Amino acid sequence: MDEDRRPFSFWVLAAVFAAFVVFLYGPTLTILVLSFQGPEGGLTFPLQGVSAHWYRVLWAGAGVIDIWSSFRRSLWLGLVVMVLTTVISLLAGYAFRRRFPGQGLLFNLTIASLIVPSIVVSLGIALEFRLIDDAVKAFAEAYEVAWVNEAYTTAMGLFTSALGAHLTWTLPFGLLIMFAVFNRFPDNLEEEARDLGASPWQVFRHVVLPLVAPSLVGVALFGFTLSWDEIARTSQAIGDTNTLPLELQGLTSTVTTPEIYALGTVVTGVSVLVIVLAFLGVSMAKRRAAKRVLG
Repeated sequence: MDEDRRPFSFWVLAAVFAAFVVFLYGPTLTILVLSFQGPEGGLTFPLQGVSAHWYRVLWAGAGVIDIWSSFRRSLWLGLVVMVLTTVISLLAGYAFRRRFPGQGLLFNLTIASLIVPSIVVSLGIALEFRLIDDAVKAFAEAYEVAWVNEAYTTAMGLFTSALGAHLTWTLPFGLLIMFAVFNRFPDNLEEEARDLGASPWQVFRHVVLPLVAPSLVGVALFGFTLSWDEIARTSQAIGDTNTLPLELQGLTSTVTTPEIYALGTVVTGVSVLVIVLAFLGVSMAKRRAAKRVLG
C-alpha cells in the first residue's frame, strides 16, 4: 500500500500547477462570468442577476461606438495576414532548403523583428509612411497634380501600413515553423518522384504539399491569432481607423458597464474558435495524407 501512495513532492508540484492554471485562465473565466450580469450589473462581484442583457446591447451596438466595423476590420485583416503568412512561410521554407547568396542575412533580418520592441516597429512603419505621404504631396505640388492635392490624405491604412506591421510579427513565427518542418523532410521522396518523371510542380503539388499540410494549418493559426490580438504594432501604423483590440483598449478607461466584458468574451471566443478549427484542419490533413500513403 505504501508503494502506491504518491510522494509529498507530487502534491507540491500539483498545487503549483493548479495555481498556475488558475493564474493563467482565472481572469478570462472571471470576465466570462461577469459578462452575464443583469441590466443593473457592474464591473465587479457580486453578480447583479444573470442574463444575456449585455450581449444584446453589444449586438445592437447601443453602447459601444462602431464596434462591429472594428470587428470586421480586424477579421479581414486577420484573414489576409493568415493567408500571406502561410503562403510566404511555405515558399520561404521551401526556398531555404537550397543555399543562396545572402541566405543568413535574410534569415537574421526576418527574425530580428521579434527582438525589436513592438512599439518601435510600429513607430518606424508610421514614419516610413509619413515620408511616403510627404513625397506624394511634394510630387503633386511640383507637377501641379490637382486631384492628388485634393483627394490624397495618407497611404497608411488597414491593408498597407497595418498589414505590414502585422506581418513583421507573424512571418518570423511562420518561417521558424516551416524551417523546422523542412529540416525533417525526407529528401528521398522528391528524388523518387523525379525519377518517375514528375515535373518540379508535380513534385511540389503531389509530394511536398500533402506532407507539410498539417504544419501549414498551424502556421495559419499563428497568423490569424497573432494578428487578431495585436495592439502595440498596430497602434501607430493603423491610420485613422481602429482594429477591435485597439477599440477594446480605448474602452477600458471609459466604459463602466459589463458590456466591455461581453466584448472581451466575444474576442476570446473568436480566438478559441479559430484554434478548434485549426485542430480539426490538422486532423483532416493527417487523415488525407494517410490515405494517400496507403493508396
